[in-house]
Amino acid sequence: MKKYRFLAFLLLIPMLNSLLIVPAGALEPIDLYCTHAVLLDANYGEVLYNKNAYERAFPASTTKIMTALLVLEGIEAGQLSLSTPVAAGETRMQGVTESYVNAALKLGEVLTVEELLYCTLVPSYADAANVLAAELDGTIEDFVTHMNRKAGALGCQDTHFTNPVGIHNEEHYSTAYDLALIMQECLRYDTFRTMIKTAEHRVPATNMSGERHFYNTNGLISNLNYLGYVYDKCIGGKTGRTDEAGRCLVAAAEDGETLLISVILGSGPMQVPGEEKLKQGQFRESKRLLQWGFENFRRVTITQGDEPVDKVAVTMSRQADEVNVKPQGSVTRTLPKDLDLENIETEVTLFAKEVEAPVEEGQVLGTMKLSYEGEVYGVLDLVAVNAVERSELLYKKEQFFEFFRSHYKQLVLAAVSIVAAGVLLRVLVFRKKPKRHAGSGAGGRGSYRGTRVGKRGG
Repeated sequence: MKKYRFLAFLLLIPMLNSLLIVPAGALEPIDLYCTHAVLLDANYGEVLYNKNAYERAFPASTTKIMTALLVLEGIEAGQLSLSTPVAAGETRMQGVTESYVNAALKLGEVLTVEELLYCTLVPSYADAANVLAAELDGTIEDFVTHMNRKAGALGCQDTHFTNPVGIHNEEHYSTAYDLALIMQECLRYDTFRTMIKTAEHRVPATNMSGERHFYNTNGLISNLNYLGYVYDKCIGGKTGRTDEAGRCLVAAAEDGETLLISVILGSGPMQVPGEEKLKQGQFRESKRLLQWGFENFRRVTITQGDEPVDKVAVTMSRQADEVNVKPQGSVTRTLPKDLDLENIETEVTLFAKEVEAPVEEGQVLGTMKLSYEGEVYGVLDLVAVNAVERSELLYKKEQFFEFFRSHYKQLVLAAVSIVAAGVLLRVLVFRKKPKRHAGSGAGGRGSYRGTRVGKRGG
């Protein structure tokens, strides 16, 4: 008992330090006995509860959700079918120790893909997961590469797998949020939903074994392994447990059109006030978290009406010198039921302080951000309430002046060039010619030395 009390104390410290409800509101937070947790509105991808949800943790056998997802995608792509017979190979026990449950599959034993999936998801058999991995991608190593590639495609930011089973490895990790994303994708498949909701299953006799009969390890679905945790809204999930990971559960529940996914990691046996027997934390806290989500949240449409919230100056118009803007559309979010929508905070951002006419009615001129205590719920467009026509006279006048403003340097340069050209022309073409000296003709001064002309005598 002292050992469990000490474990409870260790788990309580991070819980108190890091508890965070998203979105914030008047809603009272729920205290959970675990190290990491998340509650996701699976229909819309919105996080309703977050406790270290984005921090690394060891996922244990909740890893098999990803293993099942890749097999289901392989079936969808035509690589396999549920009826495909698969022979267990040499790698069926790769990395699997005695601490991991398995179906004791024999070398060469043949089961269908469907039965191997049941064995992987319901009783969490490690050898069945390995056989599926090798069948789909040829080797377990290639399957692991496939797992990590798919995790990245789903938007998992801090997930890395080293095996398809959940065998502990320091480099085999995920987050509560990432596991919720993988579960969200799996829930698209009816086969997956059918299997995880199965309380007990019988595998027909094979070529090397008699009939196998097992029960679901998820206490929210079946009382056969754990008594007192069944939750009627739960549609299934996947358990996990190692010494390093603690006790884990990824679960889904539906109430009407609402679909929630809860992830509890790092839980354990817990003492509940007033009860002598220790409770299984992964089941008790998953059920509490799901119930809390259904009881306290609802889908809400947030609108801001049609009243103007700001104005933008308008130029190039004689009709108006400003135009009012109003929010358009709505934002729909899953919010606490007791949140007063009147307390939603708004932040207006205009694209510009003034715009040039014409302005069309409904033209987007800015945005309005809706938030509450720092949590952004959505953004609405701000649109012009009415149209504003352009004045053609003002427009042409502005164009005229704009031409001279924008071409001022070119005009000055052209004028300078013309003046310079004129000066150069004057210098080169119209400069004054040098004067000639008198008598500087061809004969020179000798031209005047001719014979003297006089009168002849008679």
